[in-house]
Amino acid sequence: MASSSTNLNAQSKFDVFLSFRGEDTRTGFTSHVVEALRRKQIQFFIDNEELRRGEEISPALLSAIETSDISIIIFSKNYASSTWCLDELVRILDCKKRNGQIVVPVFYKVDPSDMRKQMGSFGEAFVHHERIPCEVRVQKWRDSLIQASNISGFHDSRSFRNDAELVEKIAEDISKKLEDMADPPNVDGFVGFNSQIERIKSLLCLELDDVRIVGIWGMGGIGKTAIAEAVFHQISSREYSNHFDGKCFMRNVREESRKMGALYVRDEAISRVLGESNLKRGTLTINSYIWKRLRRSKVLVVLDDVDDNFIPELESLVGQLNLYGPGSRIIITTRNRGVLGVNSIVYKVKGLEHDKACELFCRKALSRKNRSDDLLELSKKVACYADGNPLALEVLGSSLRQKSKKQWYNKLHDLTLISGPRII
Repeated sequence: MASSSTNLNAQSKFDVFLSFRGEDTRTGFTSHVVEALRRKQIQFFIDNEELRRGEEISPALLSAIETSDISIIIFSKNYASSTWCLDELVRILDCKKRNGQIVVPVFYKVDPSDMRKQMGSFGEAFVHHERIPCEVRVQKWRDSLIQASNISGFHDSRSFRNDAELVEKIAEDISKKLEDMADPPNVDGFVGFNSQIERIKSLLCLELDDVRIVGIWGMGGIGKTAIAEAVFHQISSREYSNHFDGKCFMRNVREESRKMGALYVRDEAISRVLGESNLKRGTLTINSYIWKRLRRSKVLVVLDDVDDNFIPELESLVGQLNLYGPGSRIIITTRNRGVLGVNSIVYKVKGLEHDKACELFCRKALSRKNRSDDLLELSKKVACYADGNPLALEVLGSSLRQKSKKQWYNKLHDLTLISGPRII
């Protein structure tokens, strides 16, 4: 995920767009910001010189701006001397106005008041720009600089002890903003899960500095992944935003292992946690330098839907509790109790209680206009056959939506033949 790209298509989507003056900061300050974003697994767009040809801002850059959640604008001494940068700024502020894009200005060794009043290097730049025949375009640049100077951000780079401290603060700020923007898993759609989510959080004991592995075990469709996603999101939120050095949610480990190979999944997990895309991959053993880095890191890792085929790689990742830094937490979801080692705290996911099962079933099976007493009573009987399994309830409910009462009775009859009568 932590990558930059200049190969864009209509579906491209970035967390962050970086606007900066290349000759001022590309190989210095901006490169350090890029590395900090990469470590935090933030997907960003940074242009290359190939895109900056001609007088007009390229469609690729316009697309990148439009499809980013946040724009970081690094104002430096010669930022305003570039018509490209000024056109980017105009488009970014337009996205802020139209789409609510978040804008984070960074004033790198320049004074915001100089930009606001267009003095110093900013004033010098406009001595040249005034020769451009299009007055409207030049005025837009002036207005945009004034507007940007009043946006909350990093207004005094000199107040930080060094660039490294400033870069880290920028990366932390962006990470928090993205976490606040993220859509939480729709736990409400999985009726009756809140108590189980809270139970998992209590088993994690986040206040302790030990390394802890929690296994979430249960049949397919019982809600293991939904619970793990909710827990991961909640403990990755602002309250815990500085709690972990690295985080990773590896979905569908069973399926991905079959498609890409178990070693690939193992190495991808390590790469995401460390925020390092250039790790040597595919070797049976993991080199000692990687383990040293992991032992220094407090990490949060979720391995979702692990099966027997991943056991050797699982052993290398979580076989020993001292492989990660103090306070690290590993969550494993699985259908097979046997893949969870002796170091794991195991939680068995419970099926929904009957009233919650009926509630979920009715959400899928009945429309607001079609909730007769007869169908509500039938719902209670049919829902019993799902044994509290949320996925089964959803599938069964969806199959009966907008069906006749006769079809409901036929389905109940079929279920009775297969499983025998149930007592409500």
